[in-house]
Amino acid sequence: MISSVIDGAAVFDETQASLQSLNPAHLDEVVGEVRLAPARVFVSAAVVAKNAQPAWADVPAPVRGRAIAHIGRVVEQNSERLAKLVVREIGKPYAEALGEVREIVDTCDFFLGEGRRLYGQTVPSEMPDKQLFTFRNPVGTVAIITAGNFPVAVPSWYIVPALLTGNTIVWKPAEYSAVVSEAFHELFVHGGGLPDGVFNIVQADGAATYDGLEQSLQLGYVDKVGFTGSSEVGREIGALTGRHLQTACLELGGKNPLVVTPSADLDLAVEGALFSGFGTAGQRCTSLGTVIVHESLHEEFLRRFTAAVDSAVVGDPAQDVLMGPLLDAKFAERYEKYLGWVQPQHRVHGRTGRITAGNPRAGFVGDPAEGLYYHPVVVDGVRPGDELFDHETFGPIVGVTTYSTLEQAIDLANVPGYGLSSSIYTTDPADAFAFRRGIGAGMVSINNSTSGAEAHLPFGGNGKSGNGSRQSGMWVLDQFTRWQSVNWDYSGRLQKAQMDVAELEPDTGFQLGD
Repeated sequence: MISSVIDGAAVFDETQASLQSLNPAHLDEVVGEVRLAPARVFVSAAVVAKNAQPAWADVPAPVRGRAIAHIGRVVEQNSERLAKLVVREIGKPYAEALGEVREIVDTCDFFLGEGRRLYGQTVPSEMPDKQLFTFRNPVGTVAIITAGNFPVAVPSWYIVPALLTGNTIVWKPAEYSAVVSEAFHELFVHGGGLPDGVFNIVQADGAATYDGLEQSLQLGYVDKVGFTGSSEVGREIGALTGRHLQTACLELGGKNPLVVTPSADLDLAVEGALFSGFGTAGQRCTSLGTVIVHESLHEEFLRRFTAAVDSAVVGDPAQDVLMGPLLDAKFAERYEKYLGWVQPQHRVHGRTGRITAGNPRAGFVGDPAEGLYYHPVVVDGVRPGDELFDHETFGPIVGVTTYSTLEQAIDLANVPGYGLSSSIYTTDPADAFAFRRGIGAGMVSINNSTSGAEAHLPFGGNGKSGNGSRQSGMWVLDQFTRWQSVNWDYSGRLQKAQMDVAELEPDTGFQLGD
């Protein structure tokens, strides 16, 4: 039985509800059973983390950096086993799962060095015999709430820099990825030699988590919140933290556009759209939402794209497939609602709905009856005002629309109001720079997919996709540290800034002679 782990000890309560985590590719396989904690357990974890934080902050940053390096090596040694567990619990194809695990290693490798680069500044003073300095201080206790579509990569983006900078953690992973989350937690605690109370995990549902977080904020036990999930829940988390004069780090949903220009390499654009739209069965925050293709290329692009979708391999994620099942039954139910957004004016290419014996998929790998498998869908003719165009669709469905000028394409890309990822396919530098300048997304790809991240580049969005906070690279340090300024006056007298500043006396009327 999987449970919360607080202060180094498993927390069991017979009054807690339990939940079975099922393999979405083989629904008769129970991957594990998790005991869901009530709100008071979350609060208890926050208290423990709060008490452990001063001692962890006193550990020199380079030493914390070495702990992060050790975690990276232990994860690397266990990468195949962890990736296979990701495949079993959330149905992500093995190649993608292994790449996700590699993201943890890359993140650890990057932040090892940051342990020796938590730089402040020495700033010149306007007063004599006085020095000014700035320092980075940890924020304190961090509550991190993550989704299960990236059950190990995304948590590492928060947890690694938070630990490195001297914070302690209360982590609430998704219920449907509880087994993977337990393995992740064990690798971090044991691999880094983390003291008890520094990294705590709470297995809970959404309602208990919100209640526990609210109580912890009211009592002053949580100093920062990081959240990855839907835009709707992100609004609630942002409002809650705002009432306590905090700014959450929010990484939310996306309606990510891919623009195809007249100069594009069409085959490359098709390949990028296929991976962007249907990798992880379209269940990424960076998944492709709408292809915005120039009207002169529309029919040819659509022909090639739908042919690529038709021939893509779908099925058992343990095999070599483009996409496996949906993550969980609740996502399958929600995806069927998105299919209901198709309107008579839209052109739907291929079959839709769940893959079954009566609704088959050519070349399917395995037995579709065993899991939550759905047809990948292309819907042509979507326009602003259509639900399929305006809203995130978390699943294997991609819209297609047309444009006549690049300005129109940029406007269409910005209409939904999300601002996470975007892509343009072009061989014209002027188009690439115009798109970069006009798009509202936090991330822009040129001749590449909307999906993909590197550990040393800022990751995050704007608008409905987030509040401008960034993860990864040195930029995330601003989420988990606070600047402290220090002025040290050794003149032996009180110097009052601005009031006592000495000024030179320039001769402003001076003129050169003939």
